[in-house]
Amino acid sequence: MPQYDVVIKGGLVFDGRGDAPLRADVGIKDGVVVEVAPGLSSEAADVVDAAERWVMPGFIDLHTHYDAEIEVASGLSESVRHGVTTVVVGSCSLSMALGSPDDLADMFCRVEAIPDRLVRPLLRQLKTWNDQPGYLDHLDTLPLGPNVAAFSGHSALRAHVMGLSRSVTPGESPSSSELAQIEALVEQAVDVGYLGVSIQTLPWDKMGGSADYRSRPLPSTFGSWSEYRRITKILRRRGAILQGVPNVSTKVNVLLFLLESVGLFRKTLKTTVISMMEPRSSPGIHRLIGAVSRFFHRFLKADFRWQALPNVFDLWADGIDLVVFEEFGAGTAALHVQDAVARGQLLRDPMYRKRFRKEWTSRLLPKAFHRDFNQSKILACPDPSVVGRSFADVGAARGVDGVDAFLDLVSEHGDAVRWYTVMCNEQVSSVQEIVSHPDVLLGFSDAGAHLRQMSHYNFPLRLLKLVRDAEQRGQPFMSVERAVHRLTGEIGAWLGLDAGTLQVGKRADVVVVDPRFLDARLDEVSEVPIQNFGDDAFRRLVRRNDDAVPAVFIGGIRAVESGCPVAALGRVPMGRLLRASTTTTTTKPAPALGTSLPHAA
Repeated sequence: MPQYDVVIKGGLVFDGRGDAPLRADVGIKDGVVVEVAPGLSSEAADVVDAAERWVMPGFIDLHTHYDAEIEVASGLSESVRHGVTTVVVGSCSLSMALGSPDDLADMFCRVEAIPDRLVRPLLRQLKTWNDQPGYLDHLDTLPLGPNVAAFSGHSALRAHVMGLSRSVTPGESPSSSELAQIEALVEQAVDVGYLGVSIQTLPWDKMGGSADYRSRPLPSTFGSWSEYRRITKILRRRGAILQGVPNVSTKVNVLLFLLESVGLFRKTLKTTVISMMEPRSSPGIHRLIGAVSRFFHRFLKADFRWQALPNVFDLWADGIDLVVFEEFGAGTAALHVQDAVARGQLLRDPMYRKRFRKEWTSRLLPKAFHRDFNQSKILACPDPSVVGRSFADVGAARGVDGVDAFLDLVSEHGDAVRWYTVMCNEQVSSVQEIVSHPDVLLGFSDAGAHLRQMSHYNFPLRLLKLVRDAEQRGQPFMSVERAVHRLTGEIGAWLGLDAGTLQVGKRADVVVVDPRFLDARLDEVSEVPIQNFGDDAFRRLVRRNDDAVPAVFIGGIRAVESGCPVAALGRVPMGRLLRASTTTTTTKPAPALGTSLPHAA
């Protein structure tokens, strides 16, 4: 019998704890790392040549919306192919744990820009669970690709207890008995292994569906802070986590999240929110909010983490179908209209256009999106004369304002007008500052959502590229081992998950990265069909450079070979459900690299 199931030979091994790397082999047996040392035997069923390559723990994606996709493509191959071996679902107050299929589709699809026509029938067909424990048990039965952990979503909790209609009606508050039910559900969620609760206070995430409450904000946004505090009191006592979405337009209520995290004269509450970025609309704001969170950490005993991306935050749009248009009333009014003909009529209406122009150009209305049509590029349109130009340029050529040029083109061609813009993180120096900030957790990919609007699945590789590029320029700002730690062990430790380290005795979630291919191809975009969604015409925006990740192992099983997902991914279980209440903890330090389990000697 072979001594190992897998041997990864001759790589530069990073442990995910920030220690200096070691040139060594990694031996894997029965899904566990059993030895890390030079010169291991090559007697194994699978031998990987890792010479000139980096070997490290699988990456953790702490903010995804894979809640729908996991039901039909549980391999989650678009993340796994980039080295992600653990994902977190249940973000932004959205969860599939509680609620009817129709209510869940109404809450999920418009916010996350996933076609209702795909998700609603999917949930009607596949949803068999009826409570929070049942949902985790259900996830545990799926042939998971990556490991999965979950938050309980407050929108789902609130709608389940109050009924969806009441939960999104202004002036309706939960009764005392309903608040008690919400508290009981939060206690239950922590009991069975959810990481905590996610809440949403951003009013421009809107309900979908065709019911009377279409275009109202999500249920969680109707909660008062006294209602939220009923939840945070439990999370604080239980050592669980609050994940939140502040109002990124006004940016003011992030102070309330910071205050919830404060640990003076009480237990600290672990709190993480989106997001530390540098928007075009607010240059330098990342430094201000970073200084504020540092103050809360140093002087008020907070445990607060911004989520952040190590790359440009860019957006693609089909016509006006882009979540940032929900930020102001005229944009929401257009997105409220589902019929393409009726929407075109609205966009041509003089009174509507006057309102849109006023709100778009207002200096008084708070904003996160830059609302500058000079900062746009038309990628496709039935009118080829406008392709490659900005809406502002088209307007100048036609003798009209850029706003009118945009409305003219979209009213005429609808979502056949595809365009691009950069929203945040345009300056490399600012991105370096953000990813180096001690109050940041690297993540916020939104994987599984905004499928035609964003593509951040490969954010871990883009951080490694950012670090390596700076090093090659002779201007290093972060070591590779620190970058690996930020993507793996740091996140796992903060979330309380048994994930993110490459150590003897730990589950063998391992990624092999070839640093020679951390190049410009990581930024190139293409569109591909979405596995098992039943509509090949609806395609996902992706960034792929398969040469950069020659191998990924999850639980000791090969998930990626030569940069491509293996056929077994999503068909046989590789990852597992990670329950926060059953994560492994020990008072003894884990073995260092270069040691082995006794049976592997």
